[in-house]
Amino acid sequence: MTAPYRIGFLLWPGLTQLDMTGPAQVLSRMPGAELHFAWKTIMPIPSDCGLPLLPTVTLADCPKLDMLCVPGGAPVAPVMRDAEVLDWLRMQAAGAELVTSVCTGSLILAAAGLLEGYRAGCYWASGHQLPLFGAEFVEERVVFDRNRITAGGVTSGIDFAFRVIEHKFGRDVAEAVQLSIEYDPQPIAGGTPRTARPEIVERVRGQMASRLAQREAEIAEIAGHYAPA
Repeated sequence: MTAPYRIGFLLWPGLTQLDMTGPAQVLSRMPGAELHFAWKTIMPIPSDCGLPLLPTVTLADCPKLDMLCVPGGAPVAPVMRDAEVLDWLRMQAAGAELVTSVCTGSLILAAAGLLEGYRAGCYWASGHQLPLFGAEFVEERVVFDRNRITAGGVTSGIDFAFRVIEHKFGRDVAEAVQLSIEYDPQPIAGGTPRTARPEIVERVRGQMASRLAQREAEIAEIAGHYAPA
């Protein structure tokens, strides 16, 4: 009997639910996948859209993971300061085959010292802070660097999961899963600053300005105390 491939998602209060649920839905169909959703307790935690998420295991009781995945979200700074979480990430990463993230989850990995010297993806409006932690920001939807796989913002987590399946089992398996969930996106144009109309980019930047300014200040303060392990 084939051993399960244990995939663990870090849950945390305020995370963007699609950062986690998108890749989880895809990866749950990967051959041998066994998913774990970990936090400090198994009480429901709020996501950014109000949907409560229920951890399946505590950090203390989480089994050794083959793949670690950290989703992102807007209120990322408190997690980046959380010594218990950062220690858990380092411990799990030490034995994992793949260390991964979606969106600003890469900033959490970076704060744990797990992206020092790596190329990494991130949400387009926050990736420029990755170099504060010794990582190189790459503006791509999915970034591979050795055993680090980091995705851009939110919806890129779905594409990221297909890339993981292709990496481990080949294109045929990945495409079969894609067809099984009818993943055939046909959105309107403009999902990145490079493809959006300039006036839309300015509108979105204006809408996010105060939130981004606060987050940048918080992350800069965290980076000021950062020392790679």
